[in-house]
Amino acid sequence: MKKYIDQGKNDTRSGFGAGLTELGRTNPNVVALCADLIGSLKMEKFIEENPERFFQIGIAEANMMGIAAGLTIGGKIPFTGTFANFSTGRVYDQIRQSIAYSDKNVKICASHAGLTLGEDGATHQILEDIGMMKMLPGMVVINPCDYNQTKAATIAIADYEGPVYLRFGRPKVANFTPVDQKFEIGKAVMLNEGTDVTIVATGHLVWEALIAAENLEKLGISAEVINIHTIKPLDTAAILKSVEKTGCIVSAEEHNYLGGLGESIAGFLATARPTPQEFVATKDTFGESGTPEQLMEKYGLNHGAIENAVQKVLKRK
Repeated sequence: MKKYIDQGKNDTRSGFGAGLTELGRTNPNVVALCADLIGSLKMEKFIEENPERFFQIGIAEANMMGIAAGLTIGGKIPFTGTFANFSTGRVYDQIRQSIAYSDKNVKICASHAGLTLGEDGATHQILEDIGMMKMLPGMVVINPCDYNQTKAATIAIADYEGPVYLRFGRPKVANFTPVDQKFEIGKAVMLNEGTDVTIVATGHLVWEALIAAENLEKLGISAEVINIHTIKPLDTAAILKSVEKTGCIVSAEEHNYLGGLGESIAGFLATARPTPQEFVATKDTFGESGTPEQLMEKYGLNHGAIENAVQKVLKRK
């Protein structure tokens, strides 16, 4: 299999900050709003270079969404920034009514998603956000896997006309995708071709899927690994092509199995090609305080959990 190399660990939120900074230099219509979390969202450089295009809203996330929707009327492309928990659950009504229903060109940029928020605990570790956002008609949902891909995604969504939910994280993780990659919304990325099982992963679980595939290869199991960075619209053609070859699939995500990537895939395959599937995701539970590594191990969101799921699904072929 192709060996992907960790180019040096970095946090995906810094990829967002770098992408936003580049947009500040190349797209005069891009503006940024933040709910009192500038440092956490890595917005400092954009603000330094474009102070007149930044709005500090304070701890008033619902107001931030309304202001962002209003800015689109004047042709601006607003990027909102706060934690994923506050970007969705706290402001769902405003997003539904003022952004999604009204089809406003707002980019909802959500950091500190999932269990890897770590020590802040369950109140901040949202594991329902993908489901909440993908159910909104017209909402694009993107969950990139590393620094480079998050930067590329941030830049790409500025050119997309319509509401977007961009999800990223807090911890430093492996940075392994190309620096100069072309990010295509709705287009899955084949990372490793295989014949025995399909592993589709998103976000922080993509690197874990690659480690799992290497370990499975040593056992004589050929795993196909696909990076699903766009959960909606889902690249159903790539998924179908892969499972027609392998005959079974494992989905892996840092999210509740209810409402996440795996559920979207299962719903598609149920009508297109019924296929044995195992889910690597949290099982209808909240998180707790702990280091990202401790939590990913306890809740079964690492390469070992993916390997176990593969062994299980292979018996169902």
